[in-house]
Amino acid sequence: MIRFPLRLFSLGTRPPLRLLPLLPLLLALPSCLSGPKTVATNPAVEAEKRDVGSHRDEIDDNSERMLKEGRETFRYDTFGSEEFWGKTRLHAAILGEKQGGVGPGLTAADALKVGLKVDVGKLPAILVEVIKKGSVSLEKPETTLELLKADAVVGVKAIVDENTKAMTAVGITCALCHSTVDDSFAKGIGRRLDGWPNRDLDVGAIVSMAPDLSQFTALLGADDATVRKVLKSWGPGKYDAELDQDGKGFRPDGKSAATVLPAAFGLAGVNLHTYTGWGSVTYWNAYVAVTQMHGKGTFFDPRIQTSPDQFPVGVKARLWDVRSSPDLVTSKLAALHYYQLSIPAPKPKKGSFDEAAAGRGRLVFEGKAKCARCHVPPLFTEPGWSMHTAEEIGIDDFQASRSPDKKFYRTTPLSGLFVRAKGGFYHDGRFADYRAVIDHYDRQFKLGLSEQEKIELAEYLKSI
Repeated sequence: MIRFPLRLFSLGTRPPLRLLPLLPLLLALPSCLSGPKTVATNPAVEAEKRDVGSHRDEIDDNSERMLKEGRETFRYDTFGSEEFWGKTRLHAAILGEKQGGVGPGLTAADALKVGLKVDVGKLPAILVEVIKKGSVSLEKPETTLELLKADAVVGVKAIVDENTKAMTAVGITCALCHSTVDDSFAKGIGRRLDGWPNRDLDVGAIVSMAPDLSQFTALLGADDATVRKVLKSWGPGKYDAELDQDGKGFRPDGKSAATVLPAAFGLAGVNLHTYTGWGSVTYWNAYVAVTQMHGKGTFFDPRIQTSPDQFPVGVKARLWDVRSSPDLVTSKLAALHYYQLSIPAPKPKKGSFDEAAAGRGRLVFEGKAKCARCHVPPLFTEPGWSMHTAEEIGIDDFQASRSPDKKFYRTTPLSGLFVRAKGGFYHDGRFADYRAVIDHYDRQFKLGLSEQEKIELAEYLKSI
């Protein structure tokens, strides 16, 4: 039994009058501290008993571990995708004939032109200096190889033979599409900005460099020329993650079926990922790692299997039930998810918008324009079911019809919207700027916004 010190006042003195009402409670407390006899608790907690204050919080430990592991996965893990990309011989096109590859090779300057980024933090100090002095030419494939070997090309990992030191393949990571750099060293070279969509990256042009696209032609049932035509139609900042499910390279109007690369920041509290709500963030991580990056892992979605008319390519190739051995993806999904949810949406810099006008624009956003009805602050999407039909928002249903639900578009979170201004807004970039989006909704919902209200609303959108 725990002994409770009752000597609360000096001997020979009476307790203060204000403590008299508490005296019965104080006298009863020792017997209470031995524990109530009739309260049911979970037996499993017995194994977790520790001395108070003698151990570090395991939740904090787990949080630090998950953040560290998730960042490492996001930035550097290829999930074994080098096996697939090695068969395309993309690495040979990068090397060029003089270095044992094929063709002219990919110079560092051309790599930057197709949107590949260089992490200055991964560059050896000596290489930084020689680049500054111009002693190393960015017009040579040899420089590209050195950058790859230094693990400095964001999202692309060179696989180098330990004995010959030759590059035998390349693998890709999440950061390829969902990180960029701050250009602090030079255009395309700087400090990493994880979670930012790389709207400069021309994925289709890069894949088209590969000499052997037979894996794609076999999957899609199309010839080499057609596959390359589709890839080259994407352009900078776009990618088509449903092509290998439905085989649709182009929209009915002849435009590319690709969508703009989404942000991987500001996702905490957001229900569904992707523009058409295929699934959660971690669902999409598995989908992309296995079916798009072509890593080795497990992915399962029977909705694809049960829709052969909608997903003829995916059903034929069994992309609804992929199980690799070894599985290099599944064990990393939890930490990857944790890291992504930890990436905050960036804040726009002072001077990048009119603060006074933005303040007035907020009132328009939350009032007359009714934007906040769907883009609920501070998430700027709907808590709960954030999906709407094409008819509701006044656009075609082409992209929505490519998802398992076949008819919905997600309310995209708006935090850090300024980052996504390049390449246009909406899933396919159809609205070139803030004003185009505002004009669309003004017509769709007959809002009757004045010219001044539209200007102020645009300033507020820039400020989010």
